[in-house]
Amino acid sequence: MKSRSFPLSALTAAMSALLLSACSPAPESSTDKGAQPAPSAQTSEQTGHELLIDESRLSIYEPVTLQSDLSHLSSDQHEMLSILIDAAKIMDDLFWQQAFYKDKSEFLAGLKNDDVNHFAMINYGPWDRLNGEAPFLSGFEEKPLGAEFYPHDMTKEEFEAWDSESKQGLYSLVRRNKQGELTTVPYSEAYAGKLKKAADLLRQAAELAEDEDFANYLTLRAEALTTDDYLASDMAWMDMKSNPVELVIGPIETYEDQLYGYRAAFEAYVLIKDVAWSDKLAKYAQFLPELQRGLPVAEDYKAEMPGSDADLNAYDVIYYAGHSNAGSKTIAINLPNDERVQLEKGTRRLQLKNAMRAKFDNILLPIADELIVPEQRKHITFDAFFANTMFHEVAHGLGIKNTLNGKGTVREALKEHASALEEGKADILGLYMVESLLEKGEIDKGTLEDYYVTFMAGIFRSVRFGASSAHGKANMIRFNFFANQGAFEKTEDGLYRVNMDKMGDAIEALSERILTLQGDGDYDGVAKLVSELGVIKPVLASDLARLEKANIPVDIHFDQGKAVLGLE
Repeated sequence: MKSRSFPLSALTAAMSALLLSACSPAPESSTDKGAQPAPSAQTSEQTGHELLIDESRLSIYEPVTLQSDLSHLSSDQHEMLSILIDAAKIMDDLFWQQAFYKDKSEFLAGLKNDDVNHFAMINYGPWDRLNGEAPFLSGFEEKPLGAEFYPHDMTKEEFEAWDSESKQGLYSLVRRNKQGELTTVPYSEAYAGKLKKAADLLRQAAELAEDEDFANYLTLRAEALTTDDYLASDMAWMDMKSNPVELVIGPIETYEDQLYGYRAAFEAYVLIKDVAWSDKLAKYAQFLPELQRGLPVAEDYKAEMPGSDADLNAYDVIYYAGHSNAGSKTIAINLPNDERVQLEKGTRRLQLKNAMRAKFDNILLPIADELIVPEQRKHITFDAFFANTMFHEVAHGLGIKNTLNGKGTVREALKEHASALEEGKADILGLYMVESLLEKGEIDKGTLEDYYVTFMAGIFRSVRFGASSAHGKANMIRFNFFANQGAFEKTEDGLYRVNMDKMGDAIEALSERILTLQGDGDYDGVAKLVSELGVIKPVLASDLARLEKANIPVDIHFDQGKAVLGLE
């Protein structure tokens, strides 16, 4: 049974009884072997679905139009962008298949209420991603922890007893053969038809690309989609330095697999580089080796040295698809995830400036007005929010990727808890980096108090993502740890104040604990940390209810596409 966040809507409203029309089970596609039959308990004939949340929750996502100045791009580049968006849409369809067993078109067509239909599109199914994956429509049970990556009737005991070299494969589904035994089906086979179409589009885009390195990446990525071998394209992606258009596409993050965290979900971003902001950021990646040596942990846990040629750039994102578009929206990217690439070349960090600005203006500032003491609100700035987010991504390159005791990579050893702990590591080491670089005079904007107070307000923003999100769990752990350490205080008026004297000590203590757990591959220790601190306790629940009552959006959703960009 998975843990859940406190059901925010239940604080203020009873269940609604809005009737929606029936949804029929999705048939298995003749060209797609990735589907599996719906659970028998949910295949019975439905006369309708009731809305299980208050209707006001359907509007927790603030609408944002995704635009960018494309005037500096050539006609070929405009055509290329249109093709890249078409490829991204295929990733969107594939993610629906990984997240939900019903056919997307049939499911959405059955939801006649426009607001409910829109909420289902944002959540890629009938489960509320920012409320612990609780179903928001009747007729649906809890979302399977393994989504559609594993058979619904498979137990952990069965999986762990299964002797198979491919059982942890990033790019495969676990299915049953005709004898009922577990087997794996590579993505390139399970989704062959759609992946071939996406690959063909990437090859078309490569012919229009004016940057040679970008064209090479598109060609190699097309090959990867049809072979499940992404190493060469990841390496090529690391070599791109000057292309004005950017694409992230494929099966990438493993957050959707909450059973083990082994399997990657399809997603895509189409981006436009912000050259001016990128030039400002270029210098920070060079400090990674020095910052690695200064980590507050024993020497063995910082012996791995991150690649020194990683880069850091700012972008306007113009299209999200698949996992990146489901529920809460990503505002920064740190890739590739392949530890081999990270150790040889580091990672690239992409800051999605326009999406970041939308969250700051529409969510973070209103939260600060509601929960932060008046005298510290002046310390909440966009520069600090941008930097905290940026250094979170940079900090993914710090620490350790392989356990010290032969348990394999940290991701393999910590299984379903790996993502939450990694996000917690990046959050806390991001603050460590800010403090270190401020002391060195390498950050020339703001004070330490700006970064700490903005970070504190940011916890309230992110913790609303709920316990089903790796980022949400990381934020809860940090909130509860900081509270125990006295890093912030709650006044009699119910407002929060950062304690500058204790914040630094709390950051160091949590950094050491997380890095040690990762290096030891201590699955039981991480499970205990998540169970004890990765929860929303009553005091925090009341604060979140206060934000809900104030009608502050939880996150954003996008009006995006070719028409918005003037590409059709």
